[in-house]
Amino acid sequence: MKPQIALQLWSIREACGENFYEALQEVKKSGYDGVEFAGYYGKSAAEVKGYLDELDLHVAGSHISHEALQHRLEETLAFEKEMGNTRIVVPHASFQTLEEWLAFISEMEEIANKAAEQGMEFFYHNHAHEFTEIPGHDILDLMVQRTKHIRLEMDLYWLADSGKDVLPWLEQHKERIGLFHMKDMQDSPRESTEIGSGVLPMKDYVQMAKQLALPWLIVEQEAFQRYQPLEATAIDYRNLKAIVEEVYHQ
Repeated sequence: MKPQIALQLWSIREACGENFYEALQEVKKSGYDGVEFAGYYGKSAAEVKGYLDELDLHVAGSHISHEALQHRLEETLAFEKEMGNTRIVVPHASFQTLEEWLAFISEMEEIANKAAEQGMEFFYHNHAHEFTEIPGHDILDLMVQRTKHIRLEMDLYWLADSGKDVLPWLEQHKERIGLFHMKDMQDSPRESTEIGSGVLPMKDYVQMAKQLALPWLIVEQEAFQRYQPLEATAIDYRNLKAIVEEVYHQ
């Protein structure tokens, strides 16, 4: 089965803030199968589900803050279930000590277990600092070793940016990886750019996604050099779709 392609809506957050429904319309026009949320712009779960049903867009997941899960877990899970989401993703965490990280991991495992009881998967989304913040420790590796319910949404741009050898790292941790963030890298200045315009081996990443039988590839772009976000993310979709077609027909 080929993976579906979603857009992380943080990429087009200004358009979402101006008119959420119209932004989702543009995402559908660009060709995307679905979206990954980063907030709901004041809309209810029923309103969001209505938009998705009307536009025939599916939910790849939703980025939800550590704090929201800490303080409003039942309310948050109820909203996600009503909206049609089954994947909760913590988008970021950062701590100064190993002890703080371990406490966070333990707390997130408890939340992940509660999510699993309601039929939902729980993911952590990486940046680069998890590999560098605590010298001598790979925090994601510790997360895998110390938990059973936390899965990984691997942002391949940030994994590469951290200096890790990406493909061997993915192979080593493949049992826990459930989603990829697909984001290409411009070398100078080092920042994200349209898929196919950067230096990262995107085809190799799609081949790894095939090996892992991932259900979704999620496009994210955070910096824009030549195109506005809606135009850039349409290019991202076309170029990633072409790579997927090539890899899955080999």
